[in-house]
Amino acid sequence: MKKIGQFIYPWGNGHYTRMMRLDEVLPKYLSEEFDMHYFSKGEIYKKLLEKFPDKQKNIHEILMPTPIDGKVGPSISLSLLNIFFPVADNPSLVNQVKNYMKKEREFYNKEKFDLVINDGDMGSNVLANKRGIPSLFVTNQYMPRLWKSRSYLKPGLYFVSKQIAKATRILVADSAPPHTICEYNLNFPDTIKDKVTYVGHFLNRKSVNSASLTDLERLVDGTDFGYWMRTGNKSTNDGAGQRYEEVFHETEMKNERRIISHAKNDKSIDKVVGKDGKKYSVLEAYEKKVDWMQIDIGFLTEHERQTVLKGCKYAVINGSHTVMGEIMGVSSKPIIGMPIYDEHTNQIKWAEERQLGVLAESKKQAIKAIQMIRQNYNKYQERLEEFSKNFNGNGAENTAKIVSEILERKK
Repeated sequence: MKKIGQFIYPWGNGHYTRMMRLDEVLPKYLSEEFDMHYFSKGEIYKKLLEKFPDKQKNIHEILMPTPIDGKVGPSISLSLLNIFFPVADNPSLVNQVKNYMKKEREFYNKEKFDLVINDGDMGSNVLANKRGIPSLFVTNQYMPRLWKSRSYLKPGLYFVSKQIAKATRILVADSAPPHTICEYNLNFPDTIKDKVTYVGHFLNRKSVNSASLTDLERLVDGTDFGYWMRTGNKSTNDGAGQRYEEVFHETEMKNERRIISHAKNDKSIDKVVGKDGKKYSVLEAYEKKVDWMQIDIGFLTEHERQTVLKGCKYAVINGSHTVMGEIMGVSSKPIIGMPIYDEHTNQIKWAEERQLGVLAESKKQAIKAIQMIRQNYNKYQERLEEFSKNFNGNGAENTAKIVSEILERKK
């Protein structure tokens, strides 16, 4: 039985989402049973334990170094300080790297993997390279463009890119050029282009059936609204929420309906605000036919999410690569991007240049973006329809084929 190691970087949810979609399709492409081991930490480690209750022995906690959370995304100052000094509960980065590499090394020596798939965990590339184990590095960035005078981060990016380059193959979770959303986050040198494959976005191919519409779906049916998405880890999610609230308080927004999904499994968040200023439950708002202004939902079901994406006029996001692909490539809806990281800015700028969306770095720009999209909606729709035709959502399937090819050669 072939043994595969899956190393999932724990910052945000995109790495986890991609690997779980790969997990769903992998058995269809392998000719024999395989033994999969999962590695991560924090919330992602907990999600793995919940998702695979019968595979607890194959789920391992590795304390992969991550940035220090700030109020809005990672704290650059604290993360830099943490390189040599402990910050809060985090040992110095130097010690974190030493301990995490030691732990991964122990698992490598014990498990004797036939193949490793690293989504964001570059340390595993190094260990696999030294042992001659085939490694696949799944990513949507290599050497991102830096903005906001962050040139002091370049030495760190060069170091990271060198570790990424040690993978046997680099799999970009995006459509091939010239339709690559993450283009400005890649910038591959000619020396490694031979090992780069654009496998496509890791779309969820599961058909979602719903016997009947939910109260939320009935409430939003036939209305004109924007979809405001909060995603990512706590600081990213909270940062997006804070920015959105600033926009909502502007007078230009008094008649702009919106649905806000909080990506938190907390029913207490669910509420509807009517144009009368009163708050209602979703059921109450539907039954009373409330003329609603804002709907807050802790967590949308997959069917509700598809309904909202299909019905919305535009979607406001932070610039998450996974989310941008689904909204622009599948739902063909324009995005308004309010970035948290330079990675987000790069992707939103790429979309803006192709009239697939608009970059908004302030509340005034966000309001202007809404107006711009509404005034030129047909033009955005034309560009999005063309983009959708060239959109590759088969990342999981194409990666599974590559895994199969490598393991077949090892027989």
